[in-house]
Parts: sequence; C-alpha cells; structure tokens
Amino acid sequence: MRRLITRDKLIVAGLFLSKFDIKGLRALGFDGFSEAFNAIALSLNSNPASLKNYRDEFDPYFPNPRQGWHKRAIRKYCKKIMDEYGELDIDAFSVLLKTEISVAGDVDILEENVSPSEDNTFAKRLITGQAAEKYFEAVYNKLPEFQDFSLVNTTRLGCGFDYQMLKDETPFLAVEVKGMASPTGAIMLTSKEYKTAQFLEDRFYLFVVRNFVEKPYHTIFQNPLKSKLVFDRREAVTVQVSWSASLER
Repeated sequence: MRRLITRDKLIVAGLFLSKFDIKGLRALGFDGFSEAFNAIALSLNSNPASLKNYRDEFDPYFPNPRQGWHKRAIRKYCKKIMDEYGELDIDAFSVLLKTEISVAGDVDILEENVSPSEDNTFAKRLITGQAAEKYFEAVYNKLPEFQDFSLVNTTRLGCGFDYQMLKDETPFLAVEVKGMASPTGAIMLTSKEYKTAQFLEDRFYLFVVRNFVEKPYHTIFQNPLKSKLVFDRREAVTVQVSWSASLER
C-alpha cells in the first residue's frame, strides 16, 4: 500500500469519519467530531477546519444525518481516495487510519492490541502525546518564553522531558508537553519527569494543551513544582506476568 502525503491522510480521515460517522468516532476512541478534528489534524500539522471540510465533501455519498457539500461535484483527488479506500470495512479502515496518522505507525497499533486499556486508546494517545506535541512545535517560537530558541525533540530519549530548547550560550531549557481532552482535569508527571523538574527548577517548563473537545489552547508553568499546581504523590502496585519454557536437548 502506498504511503500517503499529509493532504491524502486528511482526506482519508475525512472519508472514514463520513462513512462510519458515530461508529467511526467510537472505533478511534473519540467522544465527538470536534475532538477528532482537533486531534487528528493537529497531529498532522494541519488545520482542523480542513479535516471537517473533507468529511463534508464525502457526506452526500454516505447515509449520515449531514448533507455535506451536496451542491457541487466531488473534487477529483477526493474521488480518487474514495475509489481507493471507500470499500474498506470499519476494522481494516481504522487500522489504516491509525497507522497513517501515528508517528510510530504499526508499532503504535501493535501496542494498542497487546496492551488494551482505557488509557491506551488511539484518541487518548493522540491527545496526550502526538497532537499536543505538534501543537507545541507549531506555536513555541511565537511565545515570549521560547523566542529565539531552537528546538530538539527528545521524546524518544526518555530523559524526563519532551523538548530541549537551545539558544547560543544560554543553559538549555526543558519542556514537558501534556495534553488534555477537556479544559480541566488531572496532570500526571512520571517519577523521572518529577525528579528532572526538581533538578532543573526554573529551566523546566510544563506546557499543557487543553480542551481538544472544543478548541485547544495552552497553559505554561515554569518550575511547575513551585507553581500554583499541587502534585500529590501516588504509588501503584502492579502485577508483572511472565511466561517461561524449558528447552530440551
């Protein structure tokens, strides 16, 4: 299967949301269309309104409660995507969509199937990770705190923050990005993130992207452990299951 460019990924997502409607939202783990538009489009460095327009483009061709763009013919490049993917069932289509949108691709889908849980849904991972990070990448150089800084993505390094911010001889800044579906809710730091924040103090920033269900906005906390936020220590005991087998000669 060919790899899709960003515009085609948006079109495929619009086709999926039009064809499967509410069932499609549930298959991805979203509670509403605004949340899906925001999370998917921002994950692709795109405008949520563009994704909505692509969904509306396909609405006249599927049995859903919307009329969509029924007064004009479908655009050729959208028709090409519909001809190529429109016959997929919801299971195959959702796997395709998740793979194309997720940075980790097939690995992300594997994790979802191997470790199914409420916190491991596609929508949850997108909002708390990829979409929030792409939001930060799009706006950081417009913010007074990070003007003239260059950005290094450290999300895969496990160093206790998501981005290292660099500027000339200035000591680096660390930014940990969190995403929230709603305007309010709980923010959790891992033990490593917490200890890193303790060590770096004013050089550590917590960047929270909020309200994916409607219109995302952000709040910045410098030295979050000394801010208005109150972090409570929580400990959890988990059961680790392993499997063993004997090898014989």
